[in-house]
Amino acid sequence: MNTKINWNEVWKERMELQSKTQMNTDCTNMWKNKKNAKRFWEMSRENNGRIEKTLTGMALTPESRVLDIGAGPGSLAIPLAERVTHVTAVEPAEGMMEILKQNIESHGIRNINCVYKDWESVEAESDLCPPYDIVFASYSLGMKDIRASIQKMIDVSSGYIYLYWFAGDTSWDVHSRNLWPILHGCEYSQGPKADILYNILYDMGIYPHINVFPFEHKNRFENLEEAIEHFKPQYAAFSPEQEEILKSYLQEVLEEENGALMQKGRSTRVKIWWKVSSF
Repeated sequence: MNTKINWNEVWKERMELQSKTQMNTDCTNMWKNKKNAKRFWEMSRENNGRIEKTLTGMALTPESRVLDIGAGPGSLAIPLAERVTHVTAVEPAEGMMEILKQNIESHGIRNINCVYKDWESVEAESDLCPPYDIVFASYSLGMKDIRASIQKMIDVSSGYIYLYWFAGDTSWDVHSRNLWPILHGCEYSQGPKADILYNILYDMGIYPHINVFPFEHKNRFENLEEAIEHFKPQYAAFSPEQEEILKSYLQEVLEEENGALMQKGRSTRVKIWWKVSSF
């Protein structure tokens, strides 16, 4: 007997298992810290090629109205604002929102509206100003009910939707798999990947374009103490004993480069996009 798989439930189960494994910390946890958010901003500015490739890969015009879901410190929203009529930036992490607002002010931008909420809590009628020509979520799909979240994107879009997500192991999956047993006495469970996301879209009657590409990134730290503070929330290493374990691990994996400590990572990313039929 063939039983149809409910891919949205598979996504929820993977998210729930990951949440339990990570001591019920959500994906915004490490970005509550303003220093971490600022480092992310600085790192993104060093990779202008990726930012430009992302922007040129969208159907933007000077008249476009854009919704950026999980805008972070404005890595995409800030350069976007110079090319389009309006940007709504949704961001749930306190540290990221602080840096985003600082960046908006320092760049003298007047066409970005900030919404300090997670996407699942956003109310379209009161928080947004649809329709949007472009709706996108760049590595910000840590949503429990992804089907409902995507439907909300569709509901406020009059043009294209772009989703960026992960395929296979990320570098932090590998590090977490190494660290979790010695930090927490249990195995690490990674979250849902692009295969599940595609099947959810397929079940919704959406048959998107897909582009798979490799991605390399670097985290730069002035010293070991800075690296420890950065990674403590990511690996839920808060006790003195856990901090010592994390310190030993980072001493092994971080590389020295030009007087700084570097964490280098490689992963496979996926760009998924489609045009909404009507608003």
